Amino acid sequence: MSAVEPILRANRFPEIHRTRLQTLQVNLGYVCNQTCFHCHVNAGPNRKEVMDRATVDQVIAFIDRSRIETLDLTGGAPEMNPHFRDLVRAARARGVTVMDRCNLTILEQPGYEDLAEFLAQHRVQVVASLPCYLEDNVNSQRGDGVFQASIAGLKRLNALGYGREGSGLELNLVYNPLGATLPPPQKELEHAYHQHLWAHYGVRFNTLFTITNMPINRFAKTLFKERKYGEYMALLRNAHRPENLDAVMCRSLISVDWKGFVHDCDFNQMLGMPLGAAAAGNAHISELRAERLEGASIAVAEHCFGCTAGQGSSCGGALGD
Repeated sequence: MSAVEPILRANRFPEIHRTRLQTLQVNLGYVCNQTCFHCHVNAGPNRKEVMDRATVDQVIAFIDRSRIETLDLTGGAPEMNPHFRDLVRAARARGVTVMDRCNLTILEQPGYEDLAEFLAQHRVQVVASLPCYLEDNVNSQRGDGVFQASIAGLKRLNALGYGREGSGLELNLVYNPLGATLPPPQKELEHAYHQHLWAHYGVRFNTLFTITNMPINRFAKTLFKERKYGEYMALLRNAHRPENLDAVMCRSLISVDWKGFVHDCDFNQMLGMPLGAAAAGNAHISELRAERLEGASIAVAEHCFGCTAGQGSSCGGALGD
């Protein structure tokens, strides 16, 4: 055994396995009306990758032959895919809960004026990115004018009943740290969000999700540029909590890219890591059988410490206190 082998073993992410598949997360493409520095997808207005109709139909066919409970639509801005609404209609007609990971500003874009009404009509859960409740912080992370456009989008959703108790229209916000730090305690920050957004803008929402910035793509480049990549990875590893392993999202979720290939999570997708359950090569949604996933291994790497550090992190926010 070499002298560095014990150190390498200590830095390896633990082996984990799948439970029953509950959530199908689908990336409808990397086109977005925003360019955020923390975006692990490298999404933006100039991206061309968009899921085509044939692949959308294969996603619907998978829903028909599986027992998924939730369809989680992401991007880019998933609403900019021309087949977004057809996919929502198909999933809701099958009794599947649909989540739309919305950047809020898309609701104010020309051509999307009726998007909020569509989401409300089909009772889509909106998961909206708002990385801070302070205007300067949001604009520094996502671009000038984004905060006010986001508030306008939130007010539009509130007017339709989103975030109102008893409406059944769920509106959840997403917080990302501004830099190379872990998110603060989710419940405390949620309370601050509720107080500030209601007092200053008359905006209401249901829950806040705190999500750790992943050292992937655009954010990783920023870390390297600032010579903080090694420091950030050490932070994630040192804050690892084994108890979070039971609740990481990849145990009950698969992530489908715009070409229809399947990955264990959205982060693995961006790194080109194939589904751990695949015997060899890439697995495609057209050939996948949900019942064959349970108990299978999950592809892991160093970035996975971002999901188990501190209070933990998933697409549904913190994993524990």
